[in-house]
Amino acid sequence: MKSAKPVNPFSPLEIRKFILPVSLAAILALTGMIVEMFYLSAPANKYLIYVGIAGILYIFLCNILLVRFSNIRFAYGIINALVTSIGLGYLALNLPKDLAEINHILVVLGAIAIATISNRRYTYLFLAIILAISLPSGRTTLINLNSVLDYFMPIMVSVVAMEVIVRLKETANQHIHRLETINKVSRQIMQSLDTKQTLALLDATIQDTLEADTFFIGILEEDKINLKLFYDDGQYFDEIDAPVNGSLSGWVIKNQKELFLPDLREDVQLDDVEHFVMGTEKTSLSWVGVPLKAENITGVLALASYTANAFDRADLELLSSLGQHVTLALDNTIRHAQVEKQAQLDSLTNVYNHAYFLKRLAEQSEDSLITRSPLSLIMLDVDHFKQYNDTYGHLVGDRVLQGLCAAIQQHIKQTDAVGRWGGEEFIISLPGANRNQALQIAKRISGTLKKLQVRDRDQQIIPIPTISQGIAVFPKEADEIYRLIDIADKRLYTAKKRGRNQIEP
Repeated sequence: MKSAKPVNPFSPLEIRKFILPVSLAAILALTGMIVEMFYLSAPANKYLIYVGIAGILYIFLCNILLVRFSNIRFAYGIINALVTSIGLGYLALNLPKDLAEINHILVVLGAIAIATISNRRYTYLFLAIILAISLPSGRTTLINLNSVLDYFMPIMVSVVAMEVIVRLKETANQHIHRLETINKVSRQIMQSLDTKQTLALLDATIQDTLEADTFFIGILEEDKINLKLFYDDGQYFDEIDAPVNGSLSGWVIKNQKELFLPDLREDVQLDDVEHFVMGTEKTSLSWVGVPLKAENITGVLALASYTANAFDRADLELLSSLGQHVTLALDNTIRHAQVEKQAQLDSLTNVYNHAYFLKRLAEQSEDSLITRSPLSLIMLDVDHFKQYNDTYGHLVGDRVLQGLCAAIQQHIKQTDAVGRWGGEEFIISLPGANRNQALQIAKRISGTLKKLQVRDRDQQIIPIPTISQGIAVFPKEADEIYRLIDIADKRLYTAKKRGRNQIEP
């Protein structure tokens, strides 16, 4: 699931600091070898002195200076492994036996430097070349176990040191990659005001930074946890409801605590937690979850694996950090949606305002043309509403308008729309409804309004005003929404002229 990451997580300057002690140790070892050669009178000594001096110069020029330039890192890795191994191979062939320990030290230091600067592949290349150069000439000395161990000990120590360094680099690289991912995703998520986009960013981040067979984000909705994003065993599942009681996720939400369970084969001592399977029919053996809590959000973000001990505390910290960013982002999306919704609604009646209703009607008319289905419009007005307000007061009038809108919404579908056209005038759009169906809905609204009870300040029941309604059908009577509204409005006033409390279809 994880994406490819750079081989070396450190900058050239950081690498220079890391290998400085190794370089100094190698220089000291070569200096000691040069000094020792001055006291020996063998003919080959002067060549070993030259090799030592060249090695010191190479360390100064390459390991300390050239390694600073990242644009030559790839070529340098190969050249450094070849040059260093050939030089140390030459020393292994020509150094006196009583100075072999110096070469052993230089081999280990060389392996450490190459592993730090480059990677595992170049370090093994370095060790293989040294063996290829020195082993043929040293076979005659490998006569017993002690001599074999003495010969191969620097190689074994080099391999161990190299593996430690490479794995430390990989761990550091992983942490750096995770921090970079968190910073990147936090910026992207906080800029998003769309729930789907936020969940998509969370999905990509988990896929990129964590090894998990299952992950999900669940939001508490009444007595259940709705899994907005649910991935399990290579596939995504549509929104699933999980129980609060008896689940690990429910425990996290109820206690508002992180939960780290590296091995579910062990007995889990948690109150009211039972075992159950979601997604594919497989049992998770590792589980980690963190709570999500904000003003408009209560939930859980969790990972699971079919392998025991698949997660560590670093995974928990990463998940917790992700959870904090996602919680804030989702809370912001909800706040934004609430503000947008409020901007669409009339503050008194909570139905669409004039401007937003026109937008919805335009969308519905386009769908009507595409599907070749009718779209009926009802224009509705409260009869003698000014007199009603003057008689009973504006507060009572407001309650009547609120009751009227409640009556309308009882008889329309979610795909329908109702808006306040102005004052006591309302407009209803009915996608898919023909004239007769719109007439039936208009009659039901009138009938429900008659049953409405409103009380005055003295808690006395007062009469409910009547309503007049006009109906028009798109596109049969008008192929443009403003003409449709105009027809419905004219029919509304026709109903009023007929004596009010009428429906003009």
